[in-house]
Amino acid sequence: MHRADPAGAAGRSAGALALAFVLILALGSWPARAQAAAAADAQAEASSLHGQFTNLTQQHPPFRSPYEGPNSLHAAEPAMETTDLTLFLGLRLWPGAALYVDPEVDQGYGLSNTLGVAGFPSGEAYKVGRWRPYVRTQRLFLRQVYALGPATGRVEPGPNALAGLQADDRLTLTVGKFSVVDIFDTNAYAHDPRADFMNWAVIDAGAFDYAADSWGYTLGAALEWTRGDWTLRGGAFALSQQPNAETLDRGFGQRSWVLEAEHRHALRGRPGAVRLLAWVDRGRIGRYDAALALAAGTGAAPDTAQVRRPATKSGWAVNVEQALAEGLGFFARLSANDGRHEAYDFTEIDRAVSAGLVLQGAHWHRPDDTVGLALAVDALAADARAYFAAGGLGILIGDGQLPHYGPERIAEVYYAAQVAPGLTVSADVQRIGHPAYNRDRGPVRVLGLRLHAEF
Repeated sequence: MHRADPAGAAGRSAGALALAFVLILALGSWPARAQAAAAADAQAEASSLHGQFTNLTQQHPPFRSPYEGPNSLHAAEPAMETTDLTLFLGLRLWPGAALYVDPEVDQGYGLSNTLGVAGFPSGEAYKVGRWRPYVRTQRLFLRQVYALGPATGRVEPGPNALAGLQADDRLTLTVGKFSVVDIFDTNAYAHDPRADFMNWAVIDAGAFDYAADSWGYTLGAALEWTRGDWTLRGGAFALSQQPNAETLDRGFGQRSWVLEAEHRHALRGRPGAVRLLAWVDRGRIGRYDAALALAAGTGAAPDTAQVRRPATKSGWAVNVEQALAEGLGFFARLSANDGRHEAYDFTEIDRAVSAGLVLQGAHWHRPDDTVGLALAVDALAADARAYFAAGGLGILIGDGQLPHYGPERIAEVYYAAQVAPGLTVSADVQRIGHPAYNRDRGPVRVLGLRLHAEF
């Protein structure tokens, strides 16, 4: 059996990151017109400090549950809350280059310790829960922008964005620690659990098993080429050391590649975008059928941890956003993966579709308020269904049996009201049918209250 050389892999990863930094340094003076444009931009920020605070409380009434397993959503439990406080620090290093650091204080748990639903209802709930507040540096990355044309656009000030001029045609290189979905699979209407929808299957493409530690962040590099209405993105990232682990494989022995093409357009004068994404994970990943075959000979419940071998898992996603009228936007995502391998770093979803509408409050004289409605359906492939029916456990789900499979059906409605500049209170209601794909349990109604402040 082949075994990776940790020291050699670490050396290769360190060399790759070092090479990326050398390229940034070497290309920092290219092209000359980018430096001239930056020097002429008297309003460019040299540094920035922003912050945010979010508290989310969720609870659900008791629901039908004839049995539970190790990874089940509890039929009755108290309200659970999560809190995070983040600082966004930015420093311009030289023309086109900036360093960003995001220290964060986290505290709290998701419902049932973030288990029991593949499309989990809180994007603010990490897979690591703690009642005592703790501090982590969630992002630490260097970003270099290379102008390929005149600097006629402008970057507005904000978290992890220094204000200044920007070329419409450009290359953007990001290296360090950040989240894959900071750059890939973004959507103007459904992507931020601190501001819009909360369900995992709505804010991200459900079948996109992207590289992440238990908090949702990874190490890697991404390169974006923007020209006119098009952007092409590619990236390489470290998976966790094993599925759902707190620590990343810093040797990149478990790794992921992502490619995305985005086209921006105007439909009847209204802005929109279409994104096509493909990804490949490579690591020691268990196959469901192999776990079932091993369990058949032992009489035990199948366990993918017992059959992990070097393997490749892949998938794709389509992501659409479109303004339909003044203050009204539409979004949709469609995604799938091969369905033969265990979920590695995100959740047990092999097929997913979601869509919804977001309306701004100007129509009822509350221009800073928003209301959103989303529907999502998540499904398992045949091998995964057989695995969970035989009593297998995943990283989020596993009721110990699955005699009556059914796709998860999720509906979410939220209303976000701005009560003061920079302060928003949101009410959220979700209905989840067949939680963890189990027709014997549920439906579940999850009620949420979110307080979000930013500066």
